[in-house]
Amino acid sequence: MSFTVAIVGRPNVGKSTLFNRLVGKKLALVDDTPGVTRDRRPGEARLVDLRFTIIDTAGLEQSGPETLQGRMWAQTEAAIDEADLTLFVVDAKNGLTPADETLAEMLRRRGRPVVLVANKSEARGSDAGFYDAFTLGLGEPCPISAEHGQGMLDLRDAIVEAIGEDRAYPQASEEAETDIDLQPSPEGEEDEAEPVYDETKPLRVAIIGRPNAGKSTLINRFLGEDRLLTGPEAGITRDSISVEWDWRGRTIKMFDTAGMRRKAKVQEKLEKLSVADSLRSIRFAESVVIVFDSTIPFEKQDLQLVDLVLREGRAAVLAFNKWDLVDEPQAVLADLREKTERLLPQARGIRAVPISGQTGYGLDKLMQSIIDTDKVWNRRISTARLNRWLESQQIQHPPPAVSGRRLKLKYMTQVKARPPGFMISCTRPDSVPESYMRYLTNGLRNDFDMPGVPIRLHLRASENPFENRKKQR
Repeated sequence: MSFTVAIVGRPNVGKSTLFNRLVGKKLALVDDTPGVTRDRRPGEARLVDLRFTIIDTAGLEQSGPETLQGRMWAQTEAAIDEADLTLFVVDAKNGLTPADETLAEMLRRRGRPVVLVANKSEARGSDAGFYDAFTLGLGEPCPISAEHGQGMLDLRDAIVEAIGEDRAYPQASEEAETDIDLQPSPEGEEDEAEPVYDETKPLRVAIIGRPNAGKSTLINRFLGEDRLLTGPEAGITRDSISVEWDWRGRTIKMFDTAGMRRKAKVQEKLEKLSVADSLRSIRFAESVVIVFDSTIPFEKQDLQLVDLVLREGRAAVLAFNKWDLVDEPQAVLADLREKTERLLPQARGIRAVPISGQTGYGLDKLMQSIIDTDKVWNRRISTARLNRWLESQQIQHPPPAVSGRRLKLKYMTQVKARPPGFMISCTRPDSVPESYMRYLTNGLRNDFDMPGVPIRLHLRASENPFENRKKQR
C-alpha cells in the first residue's frame, strides 16, 4: 500500500458505509444507531486505480477522557496521527453541527492533508448542507453517496490532488519488481511429499469469550500498546478487529471479537450483528483462543463456545484470564484441570493456560500452546501407519457383531488435515455403533499424540467388484 487514509467525522454520517464501499466488502458493522463503530478498523482499499490502507474510526463525541466516549475519541486521534491523509465526512442531508466545526478546527491545527467529503449528497435538499461545508475552511467539499457509490471518481481525484501523484501511485520500477516476484517457481511443483509444518507461515488466531472476559486487554498486552478500546464496561467491542504483530519471527494475525452471550439474551439488532461478525472470525481463523474468567470459570456459555469452535473444526486453546485475581493459584489450577477433563470430553487433552492480560503473566506460554495446537491441527499420518494401527485396534477390541454378523474394518487413510480427517472402508458402515467410533477416535488421539483438536472419522462401504456384473446363464 502506498499511503494510509483515516475516515473521521461525527457519529452517523456514513463513515463505515464509505469504508465498506472502498474495501469492497461489508467488513464494518453498519446501522442507523449513532456510535456503532468504536475501535479503529484498518482495511485494504481500492478506488479506481488507487490502492491504499483505509482506517475506519469512531465518531466525535465530546466527553471526558475517562469515559467510554473519551476513550473512543482517543483511538480516533491515534488513527489521524497514523494516517497520511484524512477524509473528513460530513452529512450534506442534515447539514453541519457544532461537532463538525470542532473537528474541522482540530484538523486545521494538525496541518495534515484533509479531503472534505459531503456524504448523502443524493438526498433531496442536500444542496444547502453541501454549500454550508465551505464554511469549515477545508476547501471545496467532494459530494458523494457512500450508500449508492456516486461521486467515487471525484473522490479519487480529490485524494490524488491532496496526497500528490508521487504518493498516490507506486513507481514503475517497483511494479516491475513486484511482477517478477509473483511469478511461480517451477521448482515448487516437484514438492509432492507430505507437507512439513512451516514455522514461518503467518497464523490467524481468533480471541473469543463472554463479555468482559478481558479479550481486548489481552491483545493490547501482546501488542505492547493500547491498540484496542478497553474498560470496565461489558460489551465494549462490537466489530471484529484484526491486528498483526510478530512473535519470535512469525507473523500473528489476531482477531478481537465481540463478547458472545447466550442466544436467548441477544435481542438487539446491533448485538446480533456483532455476534455474527464474531462467528465469521471463527470460521476464517486457524486457531481460536477461548478466554475464560478465572474468577467465574466454566459458565454454560463458556462450554457452548468451546463446543462451537470444535464443531467448526478449529484448533482450540483455553486461556484462564485474570489469574492475578486468584487467591490460591495451585488449588484453583488443579480444580480447573479436573473440570476441563470432565466437562470437555470431546476435546480430551485440550491445552489450558492460566494468564493475566493485565500483568502479562503466561502470555508466552499461551502463544507456545497455540503454536503446538496448530502443529497437531496440521498433522498428517501415512496410510501404512494408519492401517497397522487399525489392525492392532481390532485385535485389542474387535468390532461388534450386528444381527449375527461381524463387522469388518478393512482399510484406513487420512483424507484431510486442518482438522485431521480419516476415512475407514468397512462393511455395513451404518451399523457401526457410536461407542466403537469413540473407541477409535480416542485411540487415534492417544496413539498419534493429537490432543485437544477435533478429529473427523468417516466410514465408507467397501466396493463390491461383482456388483454391476450381469448374471451368467
